[in-house]
Amino acid sequence: MGRRPLDIEKIALDLILSDDTVNKKKLAQKIFNIAYKKGIYLSSIHQFYIARGKLEFGGFTVPAINLRSMTLDLSRAIFRVAQRNNAGAFIFELAKSEMGYTNQPPVEYAAVVIAAAVKEGYSGPVFIQGDHFQVNAKKFGESPDKELEDLRVLIEEAVGAGFYNIDIDSSTLVDLSKATIDKQQYWNYEVCAKLTQFIRKIQPRGITVSVGGEIGEVGHKNSTPEDLRAFMQGYAKRLRKGLIGISKISVQTGTSHGGVVLPDGTVAQVKLDFDTLKTLSEIARSEYGLAGAVQHGASTLPAEAFHKFAEIDTAEVHLATEFQNMIYESKYFPKELKAKIYDWLKVNAAGEKKEGESEEQFFYKTRKKALGPFKGEIMGLSQDARDAIAGEIEQKFEFLFKQLNSVNNKDLVNKHIILKRVISRKHHEKEAVVHDGEGAD
Repeated sequence: MGRRPLDIEKIALDLILSDDTVNKKKLAQKIFNIAYKKGIYLSSIHQFYIARGKLEFGGFTVPAINLRSMTLDLSRAIFRVAQRNNAGAFIFELAKSEMGYTNQPPVEYAAVVIAAAVKEGYSGPVFIQGDHFQVNAKKFGESPDKELEDLRVLIEEAVGAGFYNIDIDSSTLVDLSKATIDKQQYWNYEVCAKLTQFIRKIQPRGITVSVGGEIGEVGHKNSTPEDLRAFMQGYAKRLRKGLIGISKISVQTGTSHGGVVLPDGTVAQVKLDFDTLKTLSEIARSEYGLAGAVQHGASTLPAEAFHKFAEIDTAEVHLATEFQNMIYESKYFPKELKAKIYDWLKVNAAGEKKEGESEEQFFYKTRKKALGPFKGEIMGLSQDARDAIAGEIEQKFEFLFKQLNSVNNKDLVNKHIILKRVISRKHHEKEAVVHDGEGAD
């Protein structure tokens, strides 16, 4: 008798619920091995974005989706939407901060997403991104070397786990008090160049990690063409000659992460500057060969705004908070569990409550911090409950893919992204092996 096939969902759930790092890595490797045999590969979107920068195609926006909870169920929903719409250009991502408060280290996140692809019968490249690998301005001011070393450790861990797309956010170092735009952007492009060089040094051979830069901190002053040019010119000078640079640029156009919550708990309407976004995308492509501009903090925008991103050729849009909100507000999410989480927040996040802030504002702002501590209980919900919650959010994914016109681009992705399996060589050295005899880049 042959061996029984491994249950990919059970392996993924064991991985999610394990607190042992070594065990997580073993379970993740099992998942990756199964996926490779089915033609599912963690990939970089770099070549696809460079082709877009050369104006080979356009007219759609790549959704980059942060999954803070129920990652297995929601990844499966995304792959179902992708298959129904023949989509290949979509990104799963997790921010530096989210890895902490959701208790999802890179190896877990990557493996769970890949397990979802296997479960749904998806095949081809899968893009996982480190979102907002952000420099802490205060810590950088106190000890630049230590802050950058901490980021290098995170980047190496993420790339080692298959995050072949990394967004560097050193826009926190932009200093608007400086007299010239070049001086305002100096530490931003300096640090972005240093971290790009580090990524090029540690990326697996044959893989060009897609790197993103950022010129305006989300929630602050809107970006300008002058900001973009100052950053790109400074970055080009600081980047070691011959190295491949960034493939896209994140800008600020009026949004804030998570939206602005009103005293009654509803989210304020955001006025997003689409003209600025369009102008910066055009400059990024025509002058620097990038895929275009990236919009952060967009998931809580009004539904009628999303079609505009594709119309103005925004390269990528980041979506996170709305999906977390939909989990918490779902009629299928147990009221008892939500009450338990809110009671926990009253104690464990009490220091974050501001004077004059309503309880609704406090819970909305802090409830993301409970996703890690309550990960086991959320994933311990009945399969029926998880399926029902994921089904509601799947409808939102479907809406977004269509509004962003991120449909019928699977063939384009397959044309530009050659599938490669990354295997270990020596202790810290890795190389990419071309799959099925196809040529290297």
